[in-house]
Amino acid sequence: MRLRERALTGTLKLPLMRDCQWYGALAAFWLCLTFACVGQTAAPTTDSGEPLLFGQSAALSGPAGELGSGMRLGLLAAFDEANRSGGVHGHPLSLISLDDAYEPEAAIANTRALIREHGVFALVGAVGTPTSQAVQPVASEAGVPYIAPFTGAEFLREGGKMTNVVNVRASYFQETAEIVARLTADASARRIGILYQNDSYGRAGLEGVRMALEAHGLPLVAEAEYPRNTESIKVPLLDLRRYEPDAVVIIGAYRPAAAMIRWSRKLNFDPLFANISFVGSSALARELGPVGGGVYITQVVPFPKDSQVEVVARYQRALAAVAPDAEPDFVSLEGYLAGRLVVEGVRLAESPVSRKGFLEALREAAEIRLGGFDLGFGPMDNQGSDQVYLTVIDDRGRVVPAARMVKR
Repeated sequence: MRLRERALTGTLKLPLMRDCQWYGALAAFWLCLTFACVGQTAAPTTDSGEPLLFGQSAALSGPAGELGSGMRLGLLAAFDEANRSGGVHGHPLSLISLDDAYEPEAAIANTRALIREHGVFALVGAVGTPTSQAVQPVASEAGVPYIAPFTGAEFLREGGKMTNVVNVRASYFQETAEIVARLTADASARRIGILYQNDSYGRAGLEGVRMALEAHGLPLVAEAEYPRNTESIKVPLLDLRRYEPDAVVIIGAYRPAAAMIRWSRKLNFDPLFANISFVGSSALARELGPVGGGVYITQVVPFPKDSQVEVVARYQRALAAVAPDAEPDFVSLEGYLAGRLVVEGVRLAESPVSRKGFLEALREAAEIRLGGFDLGFGPMDNQGSDQVYLTVIDDRGRVVPAARMVKR
């Protein structure tokens, strides 16, 4: 399998295009500027002044491509911010990103290449449950830290087993519990159905919705599935419509989720739609256009345009430094927070920095204060945040904070 290498490191000033294809268009140019990053290796232990190379295998193309591109952009912003201040304990931070198109087999090949050929110090910002399920064992066997994957899957939160994993975000179980609580309390929904992606990601969301409904004494009235990396939702849509749910929870990526909602509107099937954060809020809003009003999404990071939150203001400045025309969004903010977690781990680790010391520094940190978004870990707790926020797409197609769910 031919691996596709993308933009890597440094202070990037990138033009903005709505579909994020500028990443691929500039890839060759940035590869030339960052050749030192590609060829270098990061040993398990590094002395002060040596670069620390981090690896990312993520969806940079396909139906989930904006998620990987956004995570990478946020990571680059955080690393660039640290490097402009002299690095961390004298270590410049670099990133190499490989495209797995949200496919587990490609993610495995990428991860092996990142570890064996590029010698990355740690893996960071992976995207997706099925890909993480495939590659985390590869990283664990090699003794490589697996930091801040863009997934809320429960198996990555078994702190006693996943000793090389450190998570930033709240879990899918927490997001689905919040959705069901809001649907039942705010919208008085009693007939709730689900559309989910037929893989480990979708099944994690399905389990979360079932558990949350059971806690409220309610059944799951309808469930339908679609294949990953497709938009094959017409048959599942018709299956759901037969049961006349008040609300439908969608556990999917932005393109199939948008296709589901668009077709539902055309068929006058109009339940309340709620998505979890992995859907990619900005991309979903763009895909939906004028029919997106009233669609809810839970988030696991603060609102990215709220500069009154200290860490968000820092993120906005860091983002502007690497991509002046980029719009702040939830995905690149999560990437930035992942990058800040890496920076703190290196800062807290004893010199010379080792993978073991880096992991211990993060896992043993009682609290990591990032300025309005604080992370806390423990011996058996490898998840930093439990925060879940609610947003909605308004009638102008903007993703905005929501106080409660209201049937439109």
